[in-house]
Amino acid sequence: MIVTNVLRKSAGWETIIRVSRILKQRGIRVWVVGGWVRDSLLGRPTRDIDFAAAGNGLETAQRVAEELGGRYVMLDEVNGVGRVILKPGEEKEYETGIEILDFTTLNGNSIEEDLSRRDFTVNALAAEPGGEESSNIQIIDPHRGLADLEGKIIRATNEKVFRADPVRLLRAVRLAAQLDFVIEPETKTRIKREAVLAAGVAGERLHEELVRLLSTTGSGRYLTFLDELGLLTELFPELEITRNTEQPPEHYWEVLRHSLETVKAFDFVLHQNGWEFGKQEILAAVPWQAEYRDYFQVEVSSGSRRAGLFRLAALLHDIAKPQTKTIETGGKMRFLGHAQEGAETVPVIMERLRFSTREIRLVEAAVRHHMRPTQMGWPELPSKRAVYRFYRDAGEAAAGVLFLSLADHLATRGPTLDRENWQVHTNITGYILAQKTAIPRPEHWLIDGYDIMNRFDLNPGQRVGELLEAAHEAQAAGQIASKEEALRLIRDILNGHSETAQSEE
Repeated sequence: MIVTNVLRKSAGWETIIRVSRILKQRGIRVWVVGGWVRDSLLGRPTRDIDFAAAGNGLETAQRVAEELGGRYVMLDEVNGVGRVILKPGEEKEYETGIEILDFTTLNGNSIEEDLSRRDFTVNALAAEPGGEESSNIQIIDPHRGLADLEGKIIRATNEKVFRADPVRLLRAVRLAAQLDFVIEPETKTRIKREAVLAAGVAGERLHEELVRLLSTTGSGRYLTFLDELGLLTELFPELEITRNTEQPPEHYWEVLRHSLETVKAFDFVLHQNGWEFGKQEILAAVPWQAEYRDYFQVEVSSGSRRAGLFRLAALLHDIAKPQTKTIETGGKMRFLGHAQEGAETVPVIMERLRFSTREIRLVEAAVRHHMRPTQMGWPELPSKRAVYRFYRDAGEAAAGVLFLSLADHLATRGPTLDRENWQVHTNITGYILAQKTAIPRPEHWLIDGYDIMNRFDLNPGQRVGELLEAAHEAQAAGQIASKEEALRLIRDILNGHSETAQSEE
């Protein structure tokens, strides 16, 4: 198959020509390979370009970084893999939007031999940049990857693919999710047979594939697919015990299936994907505005956005149920403290998979507080004080927790959903979301710590912080409206006469 001008017109082609020119001057032959070729043929946007160089990949990447003013990163010293991170500026030799250039040392004596060692046929594609005015770009395709692109198929290039690099087990599913392709039967059989190898992959490499999978709308379906392939509990061994953990009668599924359905229902309530048990009238009750879509698209760390991290939180939210399960007199089943204990388990899992501190804190908060929306006064609307405390405690995760709670509700009942209870839950959610704007911003607080220390002759410390928080709560609840009222409240607390600190949750 000859593609005429397709690659030239794809984002990144100018950068490819520039890199080719730099390396040609040094006698280094280079090919653009893999994902960029695949995505260009599919018309998909991409931010990174992979090259195979007939020379040391590390040295090649260093030269290109110097010429383009990018930052060099050594990815794999043994296999000669280097990365160039491009830094947009006023004077640059590449297009805006291209962020990463990866250079590998040619694996073999020819590009065809190199491609034969790659993972999947749709990635075993290459093109050698010609002159800047080339009109026809010949695709090098020794494994019929173009045919598999047409057929939307993920197929291993050879039988040793997964043993050579077990991260490819997860990559197969991630590619299927991102491209909406299917994994062909023989490749699927190999994945099941060799799934155990995934446990030995470095956390950094699993992290990259997992983040990409979780960033895909509808990834809940593919997390279920990971479980069918035997991969899910290789990545998250802590989930295995949840597989057969029964729940009370109001739960339609045992814990693991419930958790997987929660991920699917989460995308449903975010208006991003359908759900087998979700009907339009169920979705219509969800309070939804464009600003919430923007909230979930905020980037938390390099490559990860809130939506993907909340999908992970949905998967892990009940991870501590097996160890907190008790049967009371009369047969009532309880899971007291599972949210707290689950939140303590989250960092262990996410640190192993090399997530950043900010990512961990977001998921940890989501798991810790996922029960809060239904514990603030159900079936009545929560008090303003309770709403304030929720936003204070959940922080950045607050809005996401509210939608996670809705997904949790749907995945609890499944096809037996009670529409009246669902309407109550969505009404409460809408109210809490609307109350966010009523909470005073920091610059609008009536008093600060200095006011308290100066008026009551107190030294800096925890007590001042507690008094200030009491004033904030009272202001958010509408109980005080001036500085003098705030200071009077502090005086009453110090004299033991105030009841404002009593819990309303």
